[in-house]
This record gives sequence, structure tokens and C-alpha cells, in this order.
Amino acid sequence: MTDKRIKHSIPDVRWPTEAEAAASLWFSPTHVGRLPVEQRTWVPAMVPWRATEDGFVTPEVLDWYARFAEGRPGVLVVEATGIRDIASGPLLRIGDDRFIPGLRQLVETVRERSDGHTRLFIQILDFLTVRRRPEPATFFARYLGISARLRERLARALADERWLIAAEPDVRARLAGAERPLVETVLDERELESLDYGYRERVWDTHWPWIRDLPRVLPALFAEAARRARDAGFDGVELHYAHAYTMASFLSRLNDRADDYGGSRENRVRLPREALAAVRQRVGHDYVVGIRYLGDDVVAGGSRIDDATFYGVEFAAAGADYLSVSKGGRFEDARQPKIGEAVYPYTGVSGYECMPTVLGDERGPFGRNVPLAAAIRHAVREAGHRTPIVTSGGIHSFEQAEGILRRGEADFVAAARQTLADPDWFRKIRLGLGHDVRRCQFTNYCEGLDQRHKQVTCKLWDREVAPGEDGIRMAADGKRRLGPPAWRPPAAS
Repeated sequence: MTDKRIKHSIPDVRWPTEAEAAASLWFSPTHVGRLPVEQRTWVPAMVPWRATEDGFVTPEVLDWYARFAEGRPGVLVVEATGIRDIASGPLLRIGDDRFIPGLRQLVETVRERSDGHTRLFIQILDFLTVRRRPEPATFFARYLGISARLRERLARALADERWLIAAEPDVRARLAGAERPLVETVLDERELESLDYGYRERVWDTHWPWIRDLPRVLPALFAEAARRARDAGFDGVELHYAHAYTMASFLSRLNDRADDYGGSRENRVRLPREALAAVRQRVGHDYVVGIRYLGDDVVAGGSRIDDATFYGVEFAAAGADYLSVSKGGRFEDARQPKIGEAVYPYTGVSGYECMPTVLGDERGPFGRNVPLAAAIRHAVREAGHRTPIVTSGGIHSFEQAEGILRRGEADFVAAARQTLADPDWFRKIRLGLGHDVRRCQFTNYCEGLDQRHKQVTCKLWDREVAPGEDGIRMAADGKRRLGPPAWRPPAAS
């Protein structure tokens, strides 16, 4: 994205009649693996921050997915859900059997509210440690490691060899009170990052045994999480290999691990393939296993579309039932967080490319990432595989989605923000009521709430009240309604 910012308008569209919608590709049936799906509409994973602090399903989680289910999309993907049994805040978890009852209730809720029309997958992921940006005094007093190399740099910078043997508290105190140029001279790149952004692990930090052992540990964790998803009744699992998380980092060109899991493309794809194989062995070949991954890292030195097409063919050959293509959303170019906050991977250029807004470059935000999915689909088809490809990013209308499918650029068209704005929009279109769709403005108001770990809502329905609506639940801040206004189709429908 260039520095020049253009404010784009939401395009005018023509909505189809009920008959036109019924004859469309977007609302036509198909399969994902062996699973029949009623239509090619898709709601990708969105994190609403409604789980308990220890990862359990809450009534607010059930209400969130129930509302999407009422719109009867072909596929609904539950938010990124952690495969480890570790504290991770109000994000869903699936790292132990104790989470199954709540997840099973979620499945049953979606089945009931969609009248059985919607297939339900759950996205499962692993992530490495990311800590909040510390107060400088705290960083120098507690977190900075005083190594021999740091002492050498300090002694050289100050032309005083006493710092080679000075007491550790004295070294810490000297750096805590140092001017910025001295700090930048003495701290290495990673130490400076920990000071300015907060500590963050990488998959290539193989000097740590738990990072070195990721290839040994992760396949079984993914496999057991998938087994729990199957036991809870989900129709499938989506392996989260995208954005700022563990598996995306293994796939990235930035991954320079010196073992068999870094460096070349063949090495970088090894662990994601091994995890896929472990999941498949655990859940069987009649259960949907898909992959969400990046068509482009966007960041400097990261993977590009030629890597993504290679990975797509590899995943298809290894038996993935679908490939869902995203873009960017990396830590490497994220904006510096405030002290006390954690770095957020959707604040840089790669974040914009992941969730483009109406304020951007001349290309605008609508369907911006579709060419990546099209290139991957072409490569997968050329290799002889029929694996469905899911595209997303700035999807806003029936005509746009239908055009993507008719041009063969994807097999499913997913919409997150537009579906958040109006969970009923698929159903309205099918009934010939497209003129009633509440259209997303693509300002990323919702993403801003996510960034602050607040319950995600939409500015278009935060304060709207439907006729006769009562008992409205409010967000924790008391300023926003927690769910969209109710909608019921006309009686004749």
C-alpha cells in the first residue's frame, strides 16, 4: 500500500431476484471432501472475545454463532481455538476433553438455529509467547539478560573495561538511565525489540528446547484437538496455518531453522504436512480437514504467491479437503504498542492487506485478495487436484461473489465483515430481499475492538433497535449492543 490514501465509496450494486439467486453458483450445492454443502457461501473465523478467561463456551458465544446460523450460510467456521491447555484469555480452547461439553452445546445451537442448513467447522491453532511491552525500568531490572556479549558492547561503547566485570545490578542501572543512542548500541536487535515492542518467540529460536521440539510436539496436539472437535459434533476442522501464528511462521521464508523444518520450501512445509497427516490419521478420511493459510506474507523477506502455490499443491496432494486463502496479518510490520499492551499483528501494511478498508490505495479494498486464491486454484488444478479453494477479503455483494465463482477464481466465497454487519444477508438475498441488506462500510470498527480485546460488535447495529425488540443485551462497557437487531423473513417466505 502506498502513502497516498484514497477514500473509497461502497459500490452500488444490483441485488438478484429470488429466481436469480436460486439459479446462481453462489447458492448452489457442492461438497467439501465427502461432506455435502448446501451452498458456496462461507463465514470465515472471527474472534469475538466472548469466551471465559479459561477458554470455555459462554451464553454470549452461543448467541454470537446462533445469529450467524440464522442467516443459513453454507459453511460457518468457529473462531481460532487454542490446541494447548494453557491460559490465553477469553479465547476458546480445545486443549482438553473438559472443553468438549461446551463445544458440543455450540454445535447443537448452530444446528438448531440454522434448521440444519449450515455446516460447522472449527479453526484450531497454536501460537507462541507474546508479552506486553514493558515499562523500560522493568525491562532493564527484570527482563534483560546480562550476557558476556552485552557487557563487551557496553564496555566498548563507554571505552571502560570495568563493565566487563561490573556487578549485574550496576549494569542494569547504567542501562536503565542511559540515553537512547547508548541503549541502541549495547542491545542487540532482539533485545531492542523486547524493550520497544515486548518479548516475542519465533519458530526459529531453536536455542530454546521448547521451540526446538515443536516438530515433535505439534502434530499430536493438532490431532487430539481435531479428535475433540469430531467428538463435539463439528462437521470438520480448519487447521490455522495463517497470519502471525506458529504454523504460518514455519511456512514463511523468514523461517531459517537449521534443522529439517526450515530453509527450503520443502523443509518449511514439512511440519504443516506432518500435522495434517496426524490429524487425518486421528479423525479418518470421512471427516473434513481444511487449511487456512497465506497467499502472501506481505512483509519483507516473507513468503510470496509462488511459495503459496507450491504449498497449495502440497496440501492438496496430502489430502486437505479445502484451502482457505488469506493474506498478511504478520507481527513483523506491526505498529509499536503502547506500554502495557501487546503487539497486534494487523496494524501494519500486512494487516491492511489482510483486512483492507475503504481508506487505502487506488485499488480499493473490494476483492483485493482474490487473485491469490485464483493463482492457487490454478496451480492445484494443474497438478490434477479438485480441492476446493475459499477466497475472502472485501466481499460485499452477490454480483461480486457470483463473478468470482463464474470466472473460476475460487470455489467458495467467504465474507467476514459483511456477515458481521448483517448475519441475515445470505438469507435475504436468497429470498429476493437484497435491498434490505445492512451493508458493511469497511471502516474496520470491528477490528479496532478486536485489537483492544473488547467484545466485537458492528457500528451499524450497536445502537439500532428493531420494532418490538426488547431485552437487548449490552456489551461489557454498557455502550454497545452485544448482538445485531433481530430479523425475520416476511410471513410469505
